Amino acid sequence: MAQARFPALTREQMTPEQQAAADAMQAGHGSLRGPAQAWLRSPEFAGRAQRLGEYLRFQSAVPRRLNELAILTTARHWNAKYEWYAHYALALQAGLAPGIAADIAARRRPEAMADDEAAVYDFCTELRADRRVSELTFARATAALGPQGVIDLIGVLGYYDMVSMTLNLAEVATPPDGALPLPD
Repeated sequence: MAQARFPALTREQMTPEQQAAADAMQAGHGSLRGPAQAWLRSPEFAGRAQRLGEYLRFQSAVPRRLNELAILTTARHWNAKYEWYAHYALALQAGLAPGIAADIAARRRPEAMADDEAAVYDFCTELRADRRVSELTFARATAALGPQGVIDLIGVLGYYDMVSMTLNLAEVATPPDGALPLPD
């Protein structure tokens, strides 16, 4: 993927620390796409961020469908087109209805959500808008996810905020055939 501000490093251009971080990212994530090339400029950060991302994506207490819903709300919040491209198909594969994703893309609260989806959507949007959540929203999220799930959901939001900021700063482009780009 083209990155205007942090061009891809070849292995020969990398320091030994960058090579080790790149190896860890490829082992954990399978590629050096997305924010990886930018993060390689700080190899210690890259390695730590990769481990956090691996946990939040693959081992979180938040079910995958709801995790991807949270990631799409984050991508939309930041208007992070590459993040949307990377997770839209994953969200559908995880069972999120296309109409829910379309409403999020259009900055509308989806109407046809299951109770757990509504709890997660409301938690994500309320926390961002108000910088806290009401007792009702907290209770609904806790009922849907449990206490560990609520903490993992906060982690997902924070991690994908960081990913989205990196993608936007690095100007990571979506491929020409990118799925459902976000409107501006």
